[in-house]
Amino acid sequence: MNKTALAFLSAICFATASYAQDDFNEEELIEPDSLEISDVLTPQVDSLIAAWYSTRTEQVNEFVPDSLAAADSIIGGVSDEVYIERLSSIMSPIPMTYNSQVKQFIELYVVKRREQVQKMLGTAKYYFPIFEEALDANSMPLELKYLPIIESALNPRALSRVGASGLWQFMLYTGKRYGLDVNSYVDERRDPYKASFAAAHFLHDLYTMYNDWHLAIAAYNCGPGNVNRAIARSGGEHNFWKIYYHLPRETRGYVPAFIAACYAMTYASEHNMYPAYTNLPQAVDTIMVVQPLHLEQVSTKLGLPLDLVRELNPQYRYDVVPAQANQNLPLRLPVEVTFSFAAQEDSIYAYNRTKYFPDNKVVPIAEAKYGAYTPANSAKLIYTVKAGDVPGTIAHKFNVRVSDLKYWNGLRRNIIRIGQKLVIYVPKGKVSKYSGMAKIAK
Repeated sequence: MNKTALAFLSAICFATASYAQDDFNEEELIEPDSLEISDVLTPQVDSLIAAWYSTRTEQVNEFVPDSLAAADSIIGGVSDEVYIERLSSIMSPIPMTYNSQVKQFIELYVVKRREQVQKMLGTAKYYFPIFEEALDANSMPLELKYLPIIESALNPRALSRVGASGLWQFMLYTGKRYGLDVNSYVDERRDPYKASFAAAHFLHDLYTMYNDWHLAIAAYNCGPGNVNRAIARSGGEHNFWKIYYHLPRETRGYVPAFIAACYAMTYASEHNMYPAYTNLPQAVDTIMVVQPLHLEQVSTKLGLPLDLVRELNPQYRYDVVPAQANQNLPLRLPVEVTFSFAAQEDSIYAYNRTKYFPDNKVVPIAEAKYGAYTPANSAKLIYTVKAGDVPGTIAHKFNVRVSDLKYWNGLRRNIIRIGQKLVIYVPKGKVSKYSGMAKIAK
């Protein structure tokens, strides 16, 4: 890569990561402790993990129930030697280093976050083949499919505090540079297919820059600017563990978390973790839409749950596919209903046409009704915002995703006011658990 291209890539990569800001502090410069296998789990590593997770409240804590988040005990019986043997058995060009930092993250996944991991194991059956296809097409290690585990907890609607969006958490500028269209109705950063190919291309460029997978993964998180500075301040070292304390604080936990995610997803059954049920289908097909279409039209005419249609097409912000004759757009559906769509296509477009598209035009954003994502077998609660509440803490109380809480209530940002009424959907069987905190809607 020539110097001009390298400088250009550095500029856009610096803007891509959720936390690529300049947070370097000279006072944090301390000599790295020995990163030997025998390292104890120090309070310093504990604080690092706390800092790393606090930056991801929007994504990582979305699925964590109160009982799980409060679990502090660690299930024993797994020795360092077993961890080392298992990691070394993962056939990958990415070094699966083992040390106290990695161990702490492994135990975070297999103990404290085990229920979340089981949900991701279920969801991964749908998303991992998509990731693998994109990575394979770019000759990338397939283990990179675990990056969205730590980026978004496999939630395509995940949105970070600084605006990174989707499974791979692209910032707006970088997403567009890698071919992802973002406009008022469509956000392709949330498209599992297109975002995965963009991420694979981006990671390929980063590896070309560093010729080291740990550094490429670190740069995906904090941007090459921070990685290059850490290299310079360490005297030219090109090893993640040797520049560790020169990196932004969150990035120090990013590579260990990635290795731990590889371990947890690979050896889940050894820790009695198994895929949770998900309504995502195993096989989908893509239909090209040729005129404006509302997801409710598809749901009603094909007899599909609206939330399933939305889950398969998360890039459409207002449940609208704003297709035109000269700009066809994809609609993904379970493969078993695609023939039905083809047979009913004209009637699907015509169903309640004037309601959704007056004069056959897409309704302006200001007039668009924000659709409510209503999970199956759920009950509707009304929560009154109290002093100190933010969307993240409310979502945690009710064990729902922040992105869904925003979706149900048409929230564009994290700003809520005291006394505001928020709609929350919980499983019908758990209404009594939450009734003390919210009223059941009539």
